[in-house]
Amino acid sequence: MSVDIDARVREILSSYAGDGTNVAWLLCDRHPPESLALTVVDEDLSTTRLTYADLTESSRRFAQILTDRGIGQGDRVATLMGKSADLVTVLLGIWRVGAVYVPLFTAFAEDAVTSRLTNSKTKLVVVDAAYRPKVATTGAWDVLVAGGAEDSLTAALTSVSADTRPSVAVGGRGALVHMFTSGTTGTPKGVVHPVSYIAGWHSYLEFALGVREDSVFWCAADPGWAYGLYTAIIAPLAAGVPTILTRGGFSAAATWDVLSQLEVTDYAAAPTVYRGLRAEHHSQPNTLALRRLSSAGEPLTPEVNLWAEKELGLLVHDHYGQTELGMPAGFPHHPDVAVPVVSGAMGVALPGWDLTVLENDRDEPAPAGTVGRLAVVVADSPLMTFTEYAAGRGDAGRFTADKKHFLTGDTASIDADGILHFSSRDDDIIIMAGYRIGPFDVESVLVQHPAVRECAVVAAPDEVRGEVIEAYVIAAPDFDQDPGEALAHELQQWVKTKYAAHAYPRRVHFVDTLPKTPSGKIQRAQLRQQRRAELSRQETHS
Repeated sequence: MSVDIDARVREILSSYAGDGTNVAWLLCDRHPPESLALTVVDEDLSTTRLTYADLTESSRRFAQILTDRGIGQGDRVATLMGKSADLVTVLLGIWRVGAVYVPLFTAFAEDAVTSRLTNSKTKLVVVDAAYRPKVATTGAWDVLVAGGAEDSLTAALTSVSADTRPSVAVGGRGALVHMFTSGTTGTPKGVVHPVSYIAGWHSYLEFALGVREDSVFWCAADPGWAYGLYTAIIAPLAAGVPTILTRGGFSAAATWDVLSQLEVTDYAAAPTVYRGLRAEHHSQPNTLALRRLSSAGEPLTPEVNLWAEKELGLLVHDHYGQTELGMPAGFPHHPDVAVPVVSGAMGVALPGWDLTVLENDRDEPAPAGTVGRLAVVVADSPLMTFTEYAAGRGDAGRFTADKKHFLTGDTASIDADGILHFSSRDDDIIIMAGYRIGPFDVESVLVQHPAVRECAVVAAPDEVRGEVIEAYVIAAPDFDQDPGEALAHELQQWVKTKYAAHAYPRRVHFVDTLPKTPSGKIQRAQLRQQRRAELSRQETHS
């Protein structure tokens, strides 16, 4: 029996948009207490299964901790935590008291953590013991530590009674999550997601991922970013679909083991993960229950599906999204909206969204097949919630002058069949292994090193990660160390410790000048093109 797609989108949206919307009830309390909510897989592949009753009890205890600390509606509470049951407990507890969640990626260094805590005006940070050194002790926030010798979270949870008061209903327009997106200039911009933003992810889970009641669903993305937070935790809890969280970093062998042992049917991960699985295909089990594969975070390169179709008998459906939007495009799995996967393409506008390509020099639709500015048609996209950035930063020019279109900052084309084809990012954002990295963030750290007079950071193609960071550095004239491998290594370590472990330049080029516009802006696009040409010549001669 087919589904009335528009009616179903309206139905989903209505669940999250009303004035009485209660997040804890939607994500936890409305589900049967005995139903499985979450399976946590440890690094030794042992599992812990939690029901909604378990999450209700633990999150009510955390809500009481927050109340005792004077934290309530609108206050910011952050985490610097890996994937765990404690993380889900903390999230639900935050929303029980009407507070706002600030996610932090665990690879961030202290400076990056501090800037986000400061800009969001966070009052409390819950941090895994392993990351405690990254949270400054001089900030205007309290700290709870999970695990280790300083396990104040467990002590607090066991010393309080569960808060039995009704959870706070902040309404569909109330603040849910305050997270940060990296741009090419300035500090990272804060985006406050309203509760109604969940509707877009619920719809995404149902239509794009095609998750069903009988699915065994696993999204491997990190919840420190929007895709992992909403796809691995929030959307499944909202839909009442059991979800899986795995502790530890990526391992192809461990991934194959989890897919096999838990009989996963629906799997979502960044293209980098699929490339990693392809590279270690010898670990692939003989029997798998997989039915649907999805990817997001970076463009899916064709070789992934050549492998997936041959070895798994399935195609990976690529999906596209942004922190501001959610997931507006892709190749959906749901049979009522499915379209054949086209290798190297982005897909189509997903239910609840309307996308177009505008000409580069005017706000009119571009002809079919012509590369232009990928945009959201606001009036025809009921799942869109973004209006402006936090802290009075306005919309940063993300809308056309008439406010009819939201500009994604990416370029694309639409073919005669209505399929979107990604072209490039026109804002210099680097997407490495699914992580969006603003070059300005990395450059700002590099120029603090005494050996660096000026620098530019760009993306270079990489077979496994899709893109990697490379830096072009003009050395300071009064620095007595010769530019070379030793200094390059020192700069790499500098970025790892001052910004983020994943966002360091894989290669450092020492140059005498940087290409610039007449107004003095660095032309990163020219450096990218130059590097791609160099790599292409190297491949030709190898």
